Amino acid sequence: MNSVDPQRTESSGVDASEIAALAERVRGPVHTPDDEQYDTERAGYQTARWHRPDVVVGATGPADVRAAVAFASSHGLPVGVQGTGHSLAGIAADGGLLINTSRMTGVRVNAEAGTAWAAAGTRWEQVIHEAASASLAPLSGSYPGLGVVSYTLGGGLSLLSRRYGYAADHVRSIDVVTADGQLRHVTGDSDPDLFWALRGGRDNFGVVTGIEIDLMPITTLYGGGLQFAGEQAAEVFEAYLRWTATLPDELSSSIAQISFPDVPALPEALRGKQIVQVRIAYAADDLGAGESLVAPLLALGPQSHTLGELPYTQSGSVYNDPPFPGSYEASTLMLGDLDTTALRTILDLAPPKTSLPHIIELRHLGGQLAHPPAVDNAVGNRDAQFLFNVVSRLERADITEIRPAHQRLLDAIEPWSTGGRLLNFMNGENAAEEVRSAYDPKDYQRLTELKAVYDSENLFRLNHNIPPVDSHQFR
Repeated sequence: MNSVDPQRTESSGVDASEIAALAERVRGPVHTPDDEQYDTERAGYQTARWHRPDVVVGATGPADVRAAVAFASSHGLPVGVQGTGHSLAGIAADGGLLINTSRMTGVRVNAEAGTAWAAAGTRWEQVIHEAASASLAPLSGSYPGLGVVSYTLGGGLSLLSRRYGYAADHVRSIDVVTADGQLRHVTGDSDPDLFWALRGGRDNFGVVTGIEIDLMPITTLYGGGLQFAGEQAAEVFEAYLRWTATLPDELSSSIAQISFPDVPALPEALRGKQIVQVRIAYAADDLGAGESLVAPLLALGPQSHTLGELPYTQSGSVYNDPPFPGSYEASTLMLGDLDTTALRTILDLAPPKTSLPHIIELRHLGGQLAHPPAVDNAVGNRDAQFLFNVVSRLERADITEIRPAHQRLLDAIEPWSTGGRLLNFMNGENAAEEVRSAYDPKDYQRLTELKAVYDSENLFRLNHNIPPVDSHQFR
């Protein structure tokens, strides 16, 4: 617990004695900006932006979350929630109360039901490990170090999504602390409106303490990556576009052009170079067709590849995302049908035609992602065919250069856009119009109406915020 000098703090306007009383009511640490452990408690994967709350609570369980929400409500402090801190690319709030759920870990697999329950701070790597012993796999994403809850409730684009749909489509139940400080067990039967809103609306409706999800009967993938020389970018991107039009739902993939810095830490073959990578994850009952499906890409002559059968426990190797924190800016847009003109438009604004260190990526959508789930939810933009991302490391370029460069890319590909975004990839945006674009218009209206029911004061607003209907004070 934190020892606080009993006098009014400059930062929050809340009596330190009241913060000390909060510390007595929770098991986890409570910190204010003057505390030595404050920076550690608020740190996350994203280092470009950090929350700077008035109070941060390191919750150890639902009781801590309830106490923190009640405290914030009674003191007029807006609430944010943070697990792994990946989404800080989009939101870095000053003030309020931050609940850190990273200590709340745990997984329970029900092999007979084909489900798993995960606590709020659990990462996918834990679920993958536990599910594997039951010959099952979760709908986890490219990086196993991501938090289960925020990923899933933001949509959840997995390595298996073209076969099974969004991770949010496979949620059975949710444990959530709402703005009134109550812990609710929410299902489609017990509270269909809140269940609908949480699956897509994420932390706008409460602080989730646990989630029950479907697992899939998958133990092995055919997949990996193909690496091409940067000089082949136009050829490979155009071939990839033609190839995706032929694929079964069981095959999910993406293509990226990556710019490497000229630094001694990298192998000499990569220093200062651009490469093109295609990432493959084929999840079928019979993996034998995997090699023939990828044959058109192999015929292009990659410099190297890692294709083969691999256990799902090694699925993180398909993308091989960096496991260490970093400082980056990212922008995204959902796209419809693409043609060679669209690809050339993108590549004309990418390295080596620009000196800025972009990673340009297209993720193939469609398949089951295009279909509504068995139990409806708020995830929007299901008509998109591709997800476009541009990511830039800020250690290598100034944000004042990166943001205009990203906007030029978004403006250039607007003719092929569906006008939407996927919430989990909105790393550089938080304006009202960007948040609204993550949803179908009628669903966004319904979300604002439900926000007025469950959080009329917009307590949960340190996020990609959905304000309550007819509320203008927080817009």
